[in-house]
Amino acid sequence: MLLRCLSYSGKVGVNRAGLKLFNKCLYSTSNDDSIEVLHPSLLKKTKLLQDEFKLLESQLSSGVEFKIEQSKKYTKLSKIISIYNDYLENMNNYNELKLMLNDESLKDEVIEELKLTIPNLNKLTNKLKTNLLPDHPFANKPCLIELRPGVGGNESNIFTEDLLEMYIKYCQFHNWSYEIISKTINPSSGGKGIIEATLVINELGSYNRLRFEAGVHRVQRIPETETKGRIHTSASGVIVLPKIESNTNDPNARVFKNGELRIDVMRASGSGGQHVNTTESAVRIVHLPTGITVNIQDERSQHKNKDKAMTVLRARLAELEMREKAEKDRKERTGQVSSVDRSDKIRTYNYQQNRITDHRCNFTLYDLEGCMNGEKLDEIIDKVEQKETDERSQELINEIENV
Repeated sequence: MLLRCLSYSGKVGVNRAGLKLFNKCLYSTSNDDSIEVLHPSLLKKTKLLQDEFKLLESQLSSGVEFKIEQSKKYTKLSKIISIYNDYLENMNNYNELKLMLNDESLKDEVIEELKLTIPNLNKLTNKLKTNLLPDHPFANKPCLIELRPGVGGNESNIFTEDLLEMYIKYCQFHNWSYEIISKTINPSSGGKGIIEATLVINELGSYNRLRFEAGVHRVQRIPETETKGRIHTSASGVIVLPKIESNTNDPNARVFKNGELRIDVMRASGSGGQHVNTTESAVRIVHLPTGITVNIQDERSQHKNKDKAMTVLRARLAELEMREKAEKDRKERTGQVSSVDRSDKIRTYNYQQNRITDHRCNFTLYDLEGCMNGEKLDEIIDKVEQKETDERSQELINEIENV
């Protein structure tokens, strides 16, 4: 009763002919009767990193004072090796349990133990794969989320506001600090819906978690104004940017040269009572080399509006430079597999079917209310993240094998 290796993809399955009872008991709650193991090439890389970690450990114990980059390297390797040791321990435990299945008197107990071991082993495998990949350059940054309505008229404006509320509730669910720095109500829909909004999430690492939200979100539902019960389709665009501080200690901080920016001040427009159109509090900043323009008029203070506009500008420039670098890297790399990136349509929200489908990973969640309340959004993000990890892991495997 041995388990067989299916392929180098890392899947290990159960020999059904020899372990019918095992399959019936162990996988009755899962559609996947296989476990994930680390690809041989990734295992080889991990062992090399283990040797590198031992060398750094030896230097540290002998009194060598690490520079900042060495300290970062040591911390990252320490995390990888800790996960790797847990992985090896669980794999050894798994192999021992397989052999114990031959003992009829222990089979029931072993099956119960395997029910715990296999999910934990899969989790460690994916965790190790993720940590073997290079960190995203803005992984630890806070983020800005910009929302704009797309096709669909007033319904698109309303859905854009629904998405804004979803991200706010997501922040509240995780106890993250956030601030709406810009929000313009749609004047033609009786106060329902927005024509733009920018949400700042101050939680470190929130950019890495929410960057997959960038793209076009499509909604299918019957609008409140629809008299014939017809389902309408509309869309909203979401942009996720890293928040770059003005702090000069931040390696990503940007110092603008003289003549790089044009800053205009003007009177605010739109709703706002007696203070609108009386003072020049609205600010428009244009980055002349790229043409990127930011308009902020939410605050009564010109100074506060300027600070908010600079925050948005830094984020847009950082994201632009990151995309340009990624494009350059893609052109230089051969055998590139498709990646999870911003696309024309990333997700569909179907209200009649209580369904949310993410088209990048073909995952469907039948709990629309839970997602819009922010509590179930992580389930979708996890699936998209896993797809990106698998694709990037395959790229890493190809690079290792082609050396």
